[in-house]
Amino acid sequence: MEAKQIVNQLIPMLVLASQVALIMIGGVWTLLKTKREIIINTLGKKAMGLALIVATGATLGSLFYSEVMGLAPCQLCWYQRILMYPQVIILLVVLRQKRGYSWESGVAAGIGGIISAYHYLLQRSAVPNYFCNAVGYSESCSTFFEMTYGYITIPLMALTAFVMIIGLNYLGWRWIKKG
Repeated sequence: MEAKQIVNQLIPMLVLASQVALIMIGGVWTLLKTKREIIINTLGKKAMGLALIVATGATLGSLFYSEVMGLAPCQLCWYQRILMYPQVIILLVVLRQKRGYSWESGVAAGIGGIISAYHYLLQRSAVPNYFCNAVGYSESCSTFFEMTYGYITIPLMALTAFVMIIGLNYLGWRWIKKG
């Protein structure tokens, strides 16, 4: 098996594992309110480092799919990239300054998450396509490249990363607020 095939299978596996982690942490957060302090104490101090890992992975994954796999990004993919790529720099600065969270990162991730969610729903024909047809050399936003597990597409990968970054910023903020 070629290296690019291995990476193409590994990325959706990491996304699936991230989604499982989000569901588990979200479930504990929602159902077991007494355990919130454990989550804040465990992840809060490391939140920006973990967010940096997520942002770096999402950036490298995006570049892998366009540059190695040859998938041309659509207009909405470009918007998501514009909001994801700077996350690496923002989070490096936040780590260097020893801040526990970044409102800039959280806002960018929130906007990116909205675009990713719309893009995913567009691919699944759940929302109308108002402004995104094939532009120049790019693909139509409604075109999707099915990944492993029958539901993971590139916009869903981005949405997962944006949600993780938002969640980690929130945990970092809660950890700082706790004092």
